[in-house]
Amino acid sequence: MAEKKLETRLVSAGRRQKFTLNAINPVIQRASSIIFNSVADLRHAMKNRANGELFYGRRGTLTHFAFQEAMTELEGGAGCALYPSGTAAITHSILAFVATGDHILVTGSAYEPTQEFCQHVLKKLAIATDYFDPQIGTEIATLIQPNTKVVFLESPGSLTMEVQDIPAIVHAIRQVNPDIVIMIDNTWAAGVLFKALDFGIDISIQSATKYIIGHSDGMLGTAVANQRCWEKLREGSYLMGQIADPDTVYAASRGLHTLALRLKQHEENSIKIAEWLSKRPEVSAVYHPALPSCPGHEYFKRDFTGACGLFSFLLNTHLTAEQLAHYLDNFKHFKMAFSWGGYESLILGIQSESLVALRRFDFPPKTGTLIRVHIGLEHPQDLIDDLDAGFARIAR
Repeated sequence: MAEKKLETRLVSAGRRQKFTLNAINPVIQRASSIIFNSVADLRHAMKNRANGELFYGRRGTLTHFAFQEAMTELEGGAGCALYPSGTAAITHSILAFVATGDHILVTGSAYEPTQEFCQHVLKKLAIATDYFDPQIGTEIATLIQPNTKVVFLESPGSLTMEVQDIPAIVHAIRQVNPDIVIMIDNTWAAGVLFKALDFGIDISIQSATKYIIGHSDGMLGTAVANQRCWEKLREGSYLMGQIADPDTVYAASRGLHTLALRLKQHEENSIKIAEWLSKRPEVSAVYHPALPSCPGHEYFKRDFTGACGLFSFLLNTHLTAEQLAHYLDNFKHFKMAFSWGGYESLILGIQSESLVALRRFDFPPKTGTLIRVHIGLEHPQDLIDDLDAGFARIAR
């Protein structure tokens, strides 16, 4: 029998009768204490507490187990750990595999909170971090030290959208030290447009806050691990007290079932707008992985099955603080907000001096203002008209 297509898998994932109790969706089970009717039941639960058996609320409820099973199936792993945010998923995945005196490598295009965690928390624990150019490819082998325990990837990058040559990087790392744990922030691909574990990565991390929940009204993190790393990730996260509330997990489980449809529309809208921007005289570069102008576009074409709504473009001028405020303050459809992945369109401006401070690699040119947009589910012509009016404000 042919393998089910993604759309079908998203509809059916996590909906076993054990979790739905004959309803369409999994039940919302809120619990701290779990009652056992006999000592035998208690012993059985203790023995199987790490394997989807009701034991104690922090280990999870039926609501958690349904979503974890769905994510494990969709990303092809051995298990899925849940966290109260995407950042918590990143930080606790790293913490599960490092100790004082260790060294990690992190892509220089990583999400800012990831870098801040390395600079402030890991540094206090005497765990050293070195950053690398996301386009490094096989040369990453030269940065590996005897005490390197983790390599952390993010592709595309959070702001500048570089796509990494993941197969080359993974192969080079394994040639030097096959025991190194390779992780990726896979949020841009929502865990389904890039199948990280199929490329030899050990742990695929994402902020389910973004596309999985999809409505900008909940915070959740996931980490799907392969068989080699699952037990250590699971127990490390449990010992650090990581758990997500069942209502948010239910929202994420429900969001999964429409994820494919939403991603297709985000992709269609974002490519249409990115192509329009690429023809504008005010824009010097568009960094959308699906466009040839984006660094690593060839890897995107090879390794990804689709795009989402998040990308950046570089203005050919450096706006003053007043100009940038006037530009951003007056959009009708684009709203200023952190995060992304919801149904609405968002916009942020990043000045070149801030970008240089954040990015730990050369990113030419450094003369223009970078604009990051998330293209939502509005009609693309309305969004184009909004952006066009923004360019007119700059001209004035």
